[in-house]
Amino acid sequence: MKMHGLGNDFVVIDRRQGGAPVTAALARAVGDRRRGVGFDQLAVIEGDPDVAARLTFFNADGSISGACGNATRCIARYLMDETGQSGLSLRTDRGILTCEDAGNGLTRVNMGQPLMKWDQIPLGKDVDTLHLPIEGDPVACSMGNPHCTFFVNDAEAVEIEREGAAIERHPLFPEKTNVQFAHLIGDNHLRMRVWERGVGVTLASGSSSCAAAVAAARRGLTGQQVQIDLDGGRIAIDWREDGVWMTGPTAHVFDGVFSPEAM
Repeated sequence: MKMHGLGNDFVVIDRRQGGAPVTAALARAVGDRRRGVGFDQLAVIEGDPDVAARLTFFNADGSISGACGNATRCIARYLMDETGQSGLSLRTDRGILTCEDAGNGLTRVNMGQPLMKWDQIPLGKDVDTLHLPIEGDPVACSMGNPHCTFFVNDAEAVEIEREGAAIERHPLFPEKTNVQFAHLIGDNHLRMRVWERGVGVTLASGSSSCAAAVAAARRGLTGQQVQIDLDGGRIAIDWREDGVWMTGPTAHVFDGVFSPEAM
């Protein structure tokens, strides 16, 4: 299946009934936008005895992504439509995530609490995660993936291809990092652009949106309920006592079958 959340696009392979295993090499081949299908992340659905399904995520370069909020919302919507349920739980490397129908075609997922200690993110050394020793004074946390958030005067003006690529591989991040550039455009309202590790520039990112909202609240720029305008559209983040909830639209674009040659 091809799906997207705010233009953050995915190939989703449903292996609940079995099928060929998904490898890093297969993910890279399918992720080629000219010779494959193309995606920001590939998501694999597998059976789980305790929750609705187990999800595994690959980036376009074949690396594993610990979390993918928009893909989780898309798959939650797919499974809720399939079963008629208004809520369910999904297992990911991030943990078990609660998903709900938010009404008006929107889907809500609890992405869990942010990890803010240097060794949880992880960083290469013990530093203040609210003020990293990197030019631009960014904030770090983990939402299942490492995140580095810069608050800038104008996110539109950032040379994201150059700056995002450089920060992704900064030596302070031994597992690389997602990078967000954001500025405040109103009360509890951010404009943000995203560079995802293992992918590049994306139109949206759910975990990055959660990380930016957490960073803005920690810095005192916003409260804990934030709207974020991404290149692909708007998402709502609500940092509650039980975790960071993300609400937004989803789209199921088409279903497909791989040819024997492609496999």
